[in-house]
Amino acid sequence: MPALYLSHGAPPLLEDAPWMRQLHDWARALPRPRAILIVSAHWESDAIGITSTAPTELVYDFGGFHPLYYRMRYDTPESGSLAERLRAVLPDGTHVHEHRGRGLDHGAWIPLKVMYPEADIPVLQLSLPTADPAGLLALGARLRALRAEGVLVIGSGYMTHGLPYVDWAHPERVPGWSREFDEWAATALAAGDLAELTEYRHRAPALAYAHPTVEHFTPLFVTLGAATDPAAAVTTVIDGFAMGLAKRSVQTA
Repeated sequence: MPALYLSHGAPPLLEDAPWMRQLHDWARALPRPRAILIVSAHWESDAIGITSTAPTELVYDFGGFHPLYYRMRYDTPESGSLAERLRAVLPDGTHVHEHRGRGLDHGAWIPLKVMYPEADIPVLQLSLPTADPAGLLALGARLRALRAEGVLVIGSGYMTHGLPYVDWAHPERVPGWSREFDEWAATALAAGDLAELTEYRHRAPALAYAHPTVEHFTPLFVTLGAATDPAAAVTTVIDGFAMGLAKRSVQTA
């Protein structure tokens, strides 16, 4: 399996037919995963955690949307076997706490509901334990072995996420900061310039606007770490903008 970085969107993604088609077609172009391991921007932690391996309630971690979104379901099979394999590939002594009352958050279930609507693939969500690129690349490298076993590894974020700076009166307009950051990232990803990407705090244009906090960008490093060659060029599968935010999503070899 490849490794993916998704710009996951909020509930309005499910009202965006072209974006849904892009995600749907992407999934159909991939081999069918035996399981999915996903890291989402919406679950940061000081230590590594995983969601419940038994089916449990989704996390509806958003507000202000139509009530129908809070009734949506994504009931996937149990993922105990994937949790065991995850523990096996992490360094000896790594404690992985299973949060038995926590289900998938919207950074996981919204894109997966579009890509794999049958909800018949085991899914396990892994917390984001650091914002340090080197640490996340190392975590991704540990997950590389799972790809060979048919596990789809996904980092779920948003290529730009400057919500305080979006012109909500004109969401069709793409802010300069969003376009500049996206172009910088696209160039670095196409060149396989890992050094540029890991130094994003110093080199990325308009970072303070594109990512006032960085948790929607940093899942990218889990994806790159899980790649066969983290410094190789990646393929952009989805680009463009939604509500002024870059929805660039990529696939590694």
